[in-house]
Amino acid sequence: MFSRIALFLLANFSVLAVLSVSSRVLGLDAWLASQGIGINGLLIMAAVFGFVGSFISLAMSKWMAKKFMGVQVIEQPTNRNEAWLVETVRHQARQAGIGMPEVGIFNSQQPNAFATGINKNSALVAVSSGLLQTMTADEAEAVLGHEVTHVANGDMLTMGLLQGVLNTFVIFFSRIIGTLVDRAIFKIERGIGPGYFIGSIFAEIVLGILAAMIAMWFSRRREFRADAGGARLAGRDKMIAALRRLQAASEPRDLPGQLAAFGIVGDIGHGLKRLLMSHPPLEERIAALGG
Repeated sequence: MFSRIALFLLANFSVLAVLSVSSRVLGLDAWLASQGIGINGLLIMAAVFGFVGSFISLAMSKWMAKKFMGVQVIEQPTNRNEAWLVETVRHQARQAGIGMPEVGIFNSQQPNAFATGINKNSALVAVSSGLLQTMTADEAEAVLGHEVTHVANGDMLTMGLLQGVLNTFVIFFSRIIGTLVDRAIFKIERGIGPGYFIGSIFAEIVLGILAAMIAMWFSRRREFRADAGGARLAGRDKMIAALRRLQAASEPRDLPGQLAAFGIVGDIGHGLKRLLMSHPPLEERIAALGG
């Protein structure tokens, strides 16, 4: 259930990088400086770039999911599994009061699922082939309920708005820092010099990491709400069972004793890594449901 956030943030970062580089290469930053445009003008430019980048990413989210995750949308069910998936999502969407999402399957041995889309009445819910192979029908139903709840809560749109605000402040303060570097170190009194480019690029990277931490904190809070929604739609016991199944699937195997802590998925919920996690640790999610 990581793919939705990963794809959105990757698209947002890419679009924002293109806009930022373009503003420098095309001379927009230099023009603003030469015109003596102050803080308010810079903030407006940052907001335009920040929200345009975020909403382009959001608008592309379904296309990116289909393209890069290889999601095959079920237009007409060809077997019992596909028919069950479509009918389960249809039933849950009706319960949640949203339009019927597209339903798809992507090829991955890991049990996983995600939902995406700018509009709660035009979303995509996709599950991995590994999820269908390793989970029971009750567990898969709970996972679908979790994803349908993401759609019903408008989580992708809310994430887009939050990312737009974060983008705005990254762009705004990185340029302020670049200007200060120019003035303090390179003694540039008017216009922009090399310190502006060096300082603003470095500041964008650092502030971008801090913005990602805020976005990930928000994402983790939304996961608890989606778990609660999945419990309402499918049943609390089914949701807990699904999370336990995911927990078992993510445990490192063939690593005895203390070596398990050094496995690729072992002990990732501490320190800086925790701040960049899009999902809370599974044990915390299970505990929040009373499991």
